Amino acid sequence: MKIRRKHPVRVNHLGSDPIPQLVRRLALPAMLAQFVNVLYSIIDRMYIGNIANVGDIALAGVGICGPIVTMISAFAAWIGNGGAPLLSIKSGEQNKEGASAILANCFVLLIGMAVCLTIGAYLCKDALLVWFGATERIFPYAETYMRIYLIGTVFAVLSLGLNQFIICQGFSNLGMVSVIIGAVLNILLDPLFIFALHMGVRGAAVATVLSQAVSCAFSLYILFRGPVPVKITFRGYSLPVCRDVLTLGLTPFLIILFDNVLIIVQNVMLKNYGGADSDMLLTCNTIVQSFMLIITMPLGGISGGTQSVLGYNYGAGDTARIRLAEKHILKTALLFCTIMFVFAQWDVSAGIFVGLFTQNAAYRSMTVHFIHIYTLSVIPLAVQYALVDGLTGMSLVCASLPLSFFRKGIYIALAVFLPIRFGAPAMFYAEPLSDVVAAVVTTIVFVTVVPGLLRKREALLGKHIEK
Repeated sequence: MKIRRKHPVRVNHLGSDPIPQLVRRLALPAMLAQFVNVLYSIIDRMYIGNIANVGDIALAGVGICGPIVTMISAFAAWIGNGGAPLLSIKSGEQNKEGASAILANCFVLLIGMAVCLTIGAYLCKDALLVWFGATERIFPYAETYMRIYLIGTVFAVLSLGLNQFIICQGFSNLGMVSVIIGAVLNILLDPLFIFALHMGVRGAAVATVLSQAVSCAFSLYILFRGPVPVKITFRGYSLPVCRDVLTLGLTPFLIILFDNVLIIVQNVMLKNYGGADSDMLLTCNTIVQSFMLIITMPLGGISGGTQSVLGYNYGAGDTARIRLAEKHILKTALLFCTIMFVFAQWDVSAGIFVGLFTQNAAYRSMTVHFIHIYTLSVIPLAVQYALVDGLTGMSLVCASLPLSFFRKGIYIALAVFLPIRFGAPAMFYAEPLSDVVAAVVTTIVFVTVVPGLLRKREALLGKHIEK
Protein backbone atom coordinates (compact mmCIF):
# COMPACT_ATOMS: atom_id res chain seq x y z
CA MET A 1 0.00 0.00 0.00
CA LYS A 2 1.35 3.45 -0.96
CA ILE A 3 1.79 6.01 1.78
CA ARG A 4 1.08 9.53 0.63
CA ARG A 5 3.16 12.32 2.03
CA LYS A 6 1.29 15.06 3.74
CA HIS A 7 3.59 17.73 2.26
CA PRO A 8 5.31 16.63 -0.98
CA VAL A 9 7.85 19.44 -0.73
CA ARG A 10 11.61 19.00 -1.04
CA VAL A 11 13.33 19.44 2.32
CA ASN A 12 16.96 20.56 2.28
CA HIS A 13 18.93 19.10 5.18
CA LEU A 14 21.33 21.94 5.89
CA GLY A 15 23.66 19.93 8.10
CA SER A 16 24.02 16.73 6.09
CA ASP A 17 23.16 17.13 2.38
CA PRO A 18 26.19 17.34 0.02
CA ILE A 19 27.32 20.96 -0.15
CA PRO A 20 27.46 21.39 -3.96
CA GLN A 21 23.90 20.11 -4.44
CA LEU A 22 22.67 21.99 -1.38
CA VAL A 23 24.09 25.31 -2.57
CA ARG A 24 22.63 24.73 -6.01
CA ARG A 25 19.18 23.82 -4.66
CA LEU A 26 19.09 26.91 -2.45
CA ALA A 27 20.84 29.40 -4.73
CA LEU A 28 18.99 28.76 -7.98
CA PRO A 29 15.41 29.13 -6.67
CA ALA A 30 16.41 32.22 -4.66
CA MET A 31 18.15 33.69 -7.70
CA LEU A 32 15.16 33.00 -9.94
CA ALA A 33 12.79 34.37 -7.30
CA GLN A 34 14.71 37.63 -7.14
CA PHE A 35 14.95 37.79 -10.91
CA VAL A 36 11.19 37.49 -11.11
CA ASN A 37 10.90 40.01 -8.27
CA VAL A 38 12.74 42.52 -10.44
CA LEU A 39 9.79 42.34 -12.78
CA TYR A 40 7.73 44.23 -10.17
CA SER A 41 9.64 47.41 -10.93
CA ILE A 42 10.80 46.70 -14.47
CA ILE A 43 7.35 45.82 -15.81
CA ASP A 44 5.89 48.92 -14.14
CA ARG A 45 8.59 51.09 -15.66
CA MET A 46 8.37 49.40 -19.06
CA TYR A 47 4.64 50.04 -19.39
CA ILE A 48 4.91 53.53 -17.92
CA GLY A 49 7.69 54.44 -20.36
CA ASN A 50 5.38 53.54 -23.23
CA ILE A 51 2.41 55.67 -22.14
CA ALA A 52 1.55 57.91 -25.09
CA ASN A 53 2.97 61.45 -25.04
CA VAL A 54 4.12 61.46 -21.40
CA GLY A 55 5.95 58.12 -21.10
CA ASP A 56 9.53 59.45 -20.77
CA ILE A 57 8.67 62.02 -18.09
CA ALA A 58 6.37 59.61 -16.23
CA LEU A 59 9.20 57.05 -16.23
CA ALA A 60 11.53 59.58 -14.62
CA GLY A 61 8.84 60.22 -11.99
CA VAL A 62 8.64 56.56 -11.03
CA GLY A 63 12.44 56.49 -10.91
CA ILE A 64 12.37 59.34 -8.38
CA CYS A 65 10.09 57.13 -6.22
CA GLY A 66 12.80 54.48 -6.18
CA PRO A 67 14.47 55.60 -2.93
CA ILE A 68 11.18 55.44 -0.97
CA VAL A 69 10.39 51.98 -2.36
CA THR A 70 13.94 50.89 -1.54
CA MET A 71 13.61 52.32 1.96
CA ILE A 72 10.57 50.11 2.58
CA SER A 73 12.58 47.11 1.34
CA ALA A 74 15.42 48.08 3.68
CA PHE A 75 13.20 47.89 6.76
CA ALA A 76 11.84 44.51 5.65
CA ALA A 77 15.43 43.31 5.19
CA TRP A 78 16.36 44.64 8.63
CA ILE A 79 14.04 42.10 10.24
CA GLY A 80 14.06 39.33 7.63
CA ASN A 81 17.81 39.20 7.12
CA GLY A 82 18.41 39.84 10.81
CA GLY A 83 16.14 37.09 12.10
CA ALA A 84 16.63 34.41 9.43
CA PRO A 85 20.35 33.73 10.16
CA LEU A 86 19.58 33.59 13.88
CA LEU A 87 16.78 31.11 13.23
CA SER A 88 19.20 29.01 11.14
CA ILE A 89 21.80 29.07 13.91
CA LYS A 90 19.23 28.04 16.54
CA SER A 91 18.07 25.23 14.26
CA GLY A 92 21.67 24.09 13.88
CA GLU A 93 21.91 24.02 17.68
CA GLN A 94 18.68 21.92 17.73
CA ASN A 95 17.00 24.67 19.77
CA LYS A 96 13.50 24.69 18.26
CA GLU A 97 12.00 26.77 21.07
CA GLY A 98 14.61 29.47 20.51
CA ALA A 99 13.99 29.39 16.75
CA SER A 100 10.23 29.72 17.31
CA ALA A 101 10.75 32.73 19.60
CA ILE A 102 12.85 34.45 16.95
CA LEU A 103 10.14 34.07 14.30
CA ALA A 104 7.38 35.24 16.68
CA ASN A 105 9.31 38.39 17.59
CA CYS A 106 10.21 39.10 13.97
CA PHE A 107 6.56 38.86 12.90
CA VAL A 108 5.59 41.53 15.45
CA LEU A 109 8.56 43.71 14.46
CA LEU A 110 7.59 43.55 10.79
CA ILE A 111 3.99 44.61 11.48
CA GLY A 112 5.12 47.45 13.75
CA MET A 113 7.61 48.73 11.21
CA ALA A 114 5.04 48.57 8.40
CA VAL A 115 2.58 50.75 10.35
CA CYS A 116 5.26 53.30 11.29
CA LEU A 117 6.58 53.45 7.73
CA THR A 118 3.14 54.02 6.26
CA ILE A 119 2.40 56.95 8.57
CA GLY A 120 5.86 58.49 8.29
CA ALA A 121 6.09 58.18 4.51
CA TYR A 122 2.66 59.74 3.95
CA LEU A 123 3.57 62.73 6.10
CA CYS A 124 6.89 63.32 4.34
CA LYS A 125 6.41 62.06 0.78
CA ASP A 126 6.11 65.42 -1.02
CA ALA A 127 9.21 66.86 0.62
CA LEU A 128 11.12 63.64 0.04
CA LEU A 129 10.26 63.50 -3.67
CA VAL A 130 11.53 67.04 -4.20
CA TRP A 131 14.63 66.30 -2.16
CA PHE A 132 15.25 63.12 -4.19
CA GLY A 133 15.46 65.13 -7.40
CA ALA A 134 11.90 65.57 -8.75
CA THR A 135 11.70 68.55 -11.10
CA GLU A 136 8.51 70.55 -11.64
CA ARG A 137 7.56 68.45 -14.68
CA ILE A 138 8.33 65.12 -13.00
CA PHE A 139 6.78 65.71 -9.56
CA PRO A 140 3.05 65.08 -10.43
CA TYR A 141 3.81 61.59 -11.75
CA ALA A 142 6.06 60.71 -8.82
CA GLU A 143 3.51 61.90 -6.26
CA THR A 144 0.64 60.01 -7.91
CA TYR A 145 2.56 56.73 -7.95
CA MET A 146 3.84 57.11 -4.40
CA ARG A 147 0.49 58.06 -2.86
CA ILE A 148 -1.08 54.78 -4.00
CA TYR A 149 1.99 52.58 -3.50
CA LEU A 150 2.19 53.49 0.18
CA ILE A 151 -1.25 51.98 0.80
CA GLY A 152 0.34 48.56 0.36
CA THR A 153 3.32 49.15 2.65
CA VAL A 154 2.23 46.45 5.10
CA PHE A 155 1.96 43.90 2.27
CA ALA A 156 5.38 44.83 0.91
CA VAL A 157 7.11 44.64 4.29
CA LEU A 158 5.51 41.34 5.31
CA SER A 159 5.99 39.59 1.96
CA LEU A 160 9.66 40.60 1.72
CA GLY A 161 10.49 40.02 5.37
CA LEU A 162 8.65 36.73 5.93
CA ASN A 163 10.00 35.20 2.73
CA GLN A 164 13.43 35.02 4.37
CA PHE A 165 12.02 32.75 7.10
CA ILE A 166 10.69 30.34 4.49
CA ILE A 167 14.01 30.18 2.64
CA CYS A 168 16.19 29.88 5.77
CA GLN A 169 14.32 26.71 6.80
CA GLY A 170 15.38 25.00 3.58
CA PHE A 171 12.18 25.67 1.59
CA SER A 172 13.70 27.85 -1.13
CA ASN A 173 11.20 26.53 -3.70
CA LEU A 174 8.28 27.84 -1.65
CA GLY A 175 10.11 31.13 -1.21
CA MET A 176 10.44 31.31 -4.97
CA VAL A 177 6.75 30.56 -5.46
CA SER A 178 5.82 33.36 -3.07
CA VAL A 179 7.70 35.88 -5.19
CA ILE A 180 6.61 34.47 -8.55
CA ILE A 181 2.91 34.60 -7.64
CA GLY A 182 3.10 38.33 -7.01
CA ALA A 183 5.31 39.09 -10.01
CA VAL A 184 3.16 37.16 -12.50
CA LEU A 185 0.02 38.82 -11.17
CA ASN A 186 1.71 42.21 -11.52
CA ILE A 187 2.60 41.47 -15.14
CA LEU A 188 -1.02 40.56 -15.88
CA LEU A 189 -2.57 43.51 -14.04
CA ASP A 190 -0.26 46.26 -15.33
CA PRO A 191 -1.61 46.49 -18.90
CA LEU A 192 -5.17 46.13 -17.60
CA PHE A 193 -4.95 49.07 -15.21
CA ILE A 194 -2.50 51.27 -17.14
CA PHE A 195 -3.93 50.98 -20.66
CA ALA A 196 -7.29 49.18 -20.68
CA LEU A 197 -8.69 51.20 -17.76
CA HIS A 198 -6.68 54.31 -18.76
CA MET A 199 -5.29 54.79 -15.25
CA GLY A 200 -1.70 55.51 -16.33
CA VAL A 201 0.78 55.82 -13.47
CA ARG A 202 -2.04 55.22 -10.95
CA GLY A 203 -2.74 51.87 -12.57
CA ALA A 204 0.87 50.75 -12.21
CA ALA A 205 0.78 51.51 -8.50
CA VAL A 206 -2.57 49.74 -7.97
CA ALA A 207 -1.30 46.63 -9.79
CA THR A 208 1.81 46.53 -7.60
CA VAL A 209 -0.17 46.85 -4.35
CA LEU A 210 -2.58 44.06 -5.29
CA SER A 211 0.29 41.78 -6.34
CA GLN A 212 2.16 42.36 -3.09
CA ALA A 213 -1.00 41.57 -1.12
CA VAL A 214 -1.24 38.14 -2.78
CA SER A 215 2.46 37.39 -2.12
CA CYS A 216 1.97 38.40 1.49
CA ALA A 217 -1.05 36.09 1.88
CA PHE A 218 0.91 33.13 0.48
CA SER A 219 3.88 33.72 2.84
CA LEU A 220 1.53 33.96 5.82
CA TYR A 221 -0.15 30.69 4.86
CA ILE A 222 3.19 28.86 4.60
CA LEU A 223 4.43 30.16 7.97
CA PHE A 224 1.13 29.50 9.78
CA ARG A 225 -0.14 26.32 8.12
CA GLY A 226 2.57 25.09 5.73
CA PRO A 227 5.28 22.39 5.95
CA VAL A 228 8.00 24.51 7.57
CA PRO A 229 9.21 23.08 10.92
CA VAL A 230 9.23 26.49 12.65
CA LYS A 231 5.90 28.30 12.35
CA ILE A 232 4.65 31.70 13.52
CA THR A 233 3.37 31.56 17.09
CA PHE A 234 2.16 34.18 19.53
CA ARG A 235 4.49 33.46 22.42
CA GLY A 236 8.11 33.87 23.43
CA TYR A 237 8.17 37.65 23.04
CA SER A 238 11.44 39.03 24.32
CA LEU A 239 13.26 42.36 24.14
CA PRO A 240 16.70 40.64 24.08
CA VAL A 241 15.60 38.59 21.04
CA CYS A 242 14.39 41.75 19.30
CA ARG A 243 17.71 43.42 20.12
CA ASP A 244 19.67 40.51 18.64
CA VAL A 245 17.56 40.56 15.46
CA LEU A 246 17.92 44.33 15.05
CA THR A 247 21.67 44.17 15.69
CA LEU A 248 22.35 41.44 13.13
CA GLY A 249 19.89 42.88 10.61
CA LEU A 250 21.53 46.28 10.81
CA THR A 251 24.07 45.27 8.16
CA PRO A 252 21.62 44.40 5.33
CA PHE A 253 19.42 47.32 6.42
CA LEU A 254 22.26 49.81 6.11
CA ILE A 255 23.43 48.24 2.86
CA ILE A 256 20.02 48.76 1.25
CA LEU A 257 19.62 52.16 2.93
CA PHE A 258 22.93 53.28 1.53
CA ASP A 259 21.83 52.02 -1.88
CA ASN A 260 19.00 54.45 -1.34
CA VAL A 261 21.46 57.23 -0.59
CA LEU A 262 23.34 56.34 -3.77
CA ILE A 263 20.19 56.70 -5.89
CA ILE A 264 19.41 60.04 -4.22
CA VAL A 265 22.96 61.29 -4.81
CA GLN A 266 22.77 60.16 -8.44
CA ASN A 267 19.50 61.98 -9.07
CA VAL A 268 20.60 65.15 -7.30
CA MET A 269 23.94 65.31 -9.15
CA LEU A 270 22.28 64.67 -12.51
CA LYS A 271 19.66 67.32 -11.76
CA ASN A 272 22.20 69.93 -10.60
CA TYR A 273 24.93 69.30 -13.19
CA GLY A 274 22.93 67.99 -16.14
CA GLY A 275 21.89 71.44 -17.33
CA ALA A 276 19.24 71.39 -20.07
CA ASP A 277 19.58 67.61 -20.32
CA SER A 278 18.81 66.93 -16.64
CA ASP A 279 15.34 65.41 -17.27
CA MET A 280 16.78 63.24 -20.03
CA LEU A 281 19.65 62.10 -17.80
CA LEU A 282 17.21 61.26 -14.98
CA THR A 283 15.17 59.11 -17.35
CA CYS A 284 18.31 57.36 -18.63
CA ASN A 285 19.44 56.72 -15.05
CA THR A 286 16.07 55.16 -14.21
CA ILE A 287 16.58 52.66 -17.05
CA VAL A 288 20.21 52.02 -16.05
CA GLN A 289 19.15 51.32 -12.46
CA SER A 290 16.42 49.00 -13.77
CA PHE A 291 19.10 47.11 -15.70
CA MET A 292 21.28 46.86 -12.61
CA LEU A 293 18.37 45.33 -10.73
CA ILE A 294 18.44 42.29 -13.03
CA ILE A 295 22.04 41.81 -11.87
CA THR A 296 22.03 42.78 -8.20
CA MET A 297 18.69 41.25 -7.20
CA PRO A 298 19.41 37.71 -8.47
CA LEU A 299 22.99 38.05 -7.20
CA GLY A 300 21.56 38.94 -3.79
CA GLY A 301 19.30 35.90 -4.15
CA ILE A 302 22.36 33.66 -4.58
CA SER A 303 24.25 35.11 -1.63
CA GLY A 304 21.18 35.60 0.58
CA GLY A 305 19.41 32.36 -0.28
CA THR A 306 22.45 30.32 0.75
CA GLN A 307 22.99 32.12 4.07
CA SER A 308 21.01 29.37 5.80
CA VAL A 309 23.70 26.82 4.92
CA LEU A 310 26.36 28.99 6.52
CA GLY A 311 24.22 29.95 9.52
CA TYR A 312 23.07 26.40 10.27
CA ASN A 313 26.57 24.94 10.08
CA TYR A 314 27.99 27.86 12.03
CA GLY A 315 25.47 27.03 14.75
CA ALA A 316 26.50 23.37 14.56
CA GLY A 317 30.21 24.27 14.58
CA ASP A 318 30.94 22.47 11.29
CA THR A 319 33.49 24.89 9.86
CA ALA A 320 34.61 22.47 7.14
CA ARG A 321 31.13 22.63 5.59
CA ILE A 322 31.18 26.42 5.96
CA ARG A 323 34.43 26.72 3.98
CA LEU A 324 33.20 24.37 1.27
CA ALA A 325 29.83 26.13 1.05
CA GLU A 326 31.42 29.58 0.74
CA LYS A 327 33.63 28.30 -2.07
CA HIS A 328 30.63 27.02 -4.05
CA ILE A 329 28.57 30.14 -3.32
CA LEU A 330 31.38 32.32 -4.68
CA LYS A 331 31.75 30.16 -7.81
CA THR A 332 28.01 30.39 -8.45
CA ALA A 333 28.02 34.18 -8.01
CA LEU A 334 31.02 34.60 -10.32
CA LEU A 335 29.42 32.47 -13.03
CA PHE A 336 26.20 34.49 -12.88
CA CYS A 337 28.02 37.84 -12.98
CA THR A 338 30.21 36.76 -15.90
CA ILE A 339 27.11 35.91 -17.93
CA MET A 340 25.51 39.24 -17.01
CA PHE A 341 28.70 41.13 -17.91
CA VAL A 342 28.58 39.71 -21.44
CA PHE A 343 24.86 40.51 -21.67
CA ALA A 344 25.44 44.11 -20.51
CA GLN A 345 28.37 44.83 -22.82
CA TRP A 346 26.71 43.46 -25.95
CA ASP A 347 25.04 46.31 -27.84
CA VAL A 348 22.21 44.13 -29.13
CA SER A 349 21.06 42.79 -25.74
CA ALA A 350 21.50 46.14 -23.97
CA GLY A 351 19.65 47.88 -26.82
CA ILE A 352 16.74 45.45 -26.64
CA PHE A 353 16.43 46.03 -22.90
CA VAL A 354 16.45 49.83 -23.26
CA GLY A 355 13.93 49.57 -26.09
CA LEU A 356 11.42 48.11 -23.65
CA PHE A 357 11.28 51.47 -21.88
CA THR A 358 11.53 54.07 -24.64
CA GLN A 359 11.40 54.36 -28.42
CA ASN A 360 13.22 57.71 -28.42
CA ALA A 361 16.46 57.15 -30.40
CA ALA A 362 18.46 59.74 -28.44
CA TYR A 363 17.39 58.27 -25.09
CA ARG A 364 18.18 54.74 -26.29
CA SER A 365 21.66 55.53 -27.57
CA MET A 366 22.65 57.43 -24.42
CA THR A 367 21.26 54.79 -22.05
CA VAL A 368 23.03 51.88 -23.78
CA HIS A 369 26.31 53.82 -23.48
CA PHE A 370 25.71 54.39 -19.74
CA ILE A 371 24.88 50.70 -19.20
CA HIS A 372 28.20 49.74 -20.78
CA ILE A 373 30.03 52.05 -18.37
CA TYR A 374 28.03 51.18 -15.26
CA THR A 375 28.55 47.43 -15.62
CA LEU A 376 32.30 47.37 -16.34
CA SER A 377 33.07 45.81 -12.94
CA VAL A 378 30.09 43.51 -12.52
CA ILE A 379 32.32 40.43 -12.13
CA PRO A 380 34.19 41.78 -9.04
CA LEU A 381 30.77 42.65 -7.61
CA ALA A 382 30.17 38.90 -7.19
CA VAL A 383 33.03 38.73 -4.69
CA GLN A 384 31.56 41.55 -2.61
CA TYR A 385 28.10 39.99 -2.43
CA ALA A 386 29.19 36.40 -1.77
CA LEU A 387 31.70 37.21 0.97
CA VAL A 388 29.87 40.02 2.78
CA ASP A 389 26.49 38.21 2.78
CA GLY A 390 28.29 35.07 3.90
CA LEU A 391 29.66 36.90 6.92
CA THR A 392 26.17 38.21 7.72
CA GLY A 393 24.73 34.68 7.43
CA MET A 394 27.14 33.60 10.18
CA SER A 395 26.20 36.68 12.26
CA LEU A 396 29.76 38.06 11.93
CA VAL A 397 28.55 41.64 11.71
CA CYS A 398 31.86 42.94 13.04
CA ALA A 399 33.37 42.13 9.65
CA SER A 400 30.44 42.48 7.21
CA LEU A 401 29.25 45.94 8.26
CA PRO A 402 32.57 47.82 7.78
CA LEU A 403 33.10 46.15 4.40
CA SER A 404 29.65 47.23 3.23
CA PHE A 405 30.17 50.79 4.42
CA PHE A 406 33.54 50.92 2.71
CA ARG A 407 32.11 50.21 -0.74
CA LYS A 408 29.20 52.60 -0.32
CA GLY A 409 31.47 55.34 0.99
CA ILE A 410 33.75 55.11 -2.04
CA TYR A 411 30.76 55.18 -4.36
CA ILE A 412 29.20 58.27 -2.77
CA ALA A 413 32.52 60.13 -2.83
CA LEU A 414 33.01 59.34 -6.52
CA ALA A 415 29.38 60.07 -7.43
CA VAL A 416 29.81 63.57 -5.98
CA PHE A 417 33.35 64.28 -7.20
CA LEU A 418 33.16 63.00 -10.79
CA PRO A 419 30.19 65.15 -11.99
CA ILE A 420 31.68 68.28 -10.40
CA ARG A 421 35.06 67.69 -12.05
CA PHE A 422 34.09 66.06 -15.38
CA GLY A 423 30.37 66.75 -15.88
CA ALA A 424 27.13 64.88 -15.06
CA PRO A 425 27.66 61.82 -17.35
CA ALA A 426 30.93 61.02 -15.53
CA MET A 427 28.85 59.98 -12.52
CA PHE A 428 28.22 56.60 -14.15
CA TYR A 429 31.90 55.66 -13.63
CA ALA A 430 31.43 55.70 -9.85
CA GLU A 431 29.93 52.19 -9.82
CA PRO A 432 32.71 50.25 -11.62
CA LEU A 433 35.51 52.06 -9.79
CA SER A 434 34.01 51.41 -6.34
CA ASP A 435 33.23 47.76 -7.20
CA VAL A 436 36.87 46.98 -8.06
CA VAL A 437 38.34 48.61 -4.95
CA ALA A 438 35.73 47.04 -2.64
CA ALA A 439 36.23 43.54 -4.05
CA VAL A 440 40.00 43.71 -3.46
CA VAL A 441 39.66 44.96 0.12
CA THR A 442 36.87 42.48 0.96
CA THR A 443 38.91 39.54 -0.31
CA ILE A 444 41.95 40.58 1.75
CA VAL A 445 39.86 40.96 4.91
CA PHE A 446 38.00 37.68 4.36
CA VAL A 447 41.09 35.50 3.90
CA THR A 448 42.93 37.08 6.84
CA VAL A 449 40.16 37.50 9.42
CA VAL A 450 37.55 34.78 8.85
CA PRO A 451 39.76 31.69 9.48
CA GLY A 452 40.52 32.99 12.98
CA LEU A 453 36.83 33.67 13.69
CA LEU A 454 35.92 30.12 12.62
CA ARG A 455 38.64 28.63 14.83
CA LYS A 456 37.21 30.57 17.78
CA ARG A 457 33.76 29.14 17.02
CA GLU A 458 35.15 25.60 16.93
CA ALA A 459 36.93 26.11 20.24
CA LEU A 460 33.81 27.59 21.88
CA LEU A 461 31.57 24.70 20.84
CA GLY A 462 34.26 22.19 21.80
CA LYS A 463 34.19 23.54 25.37
CA HIS A 464 30.38 23.29 25.50
CA ILE A 465 30.52 19.67 24.33
CA GLU A 466 33.14 18.82 27.00
CA LYS A 467 30.94 20.32 29.70
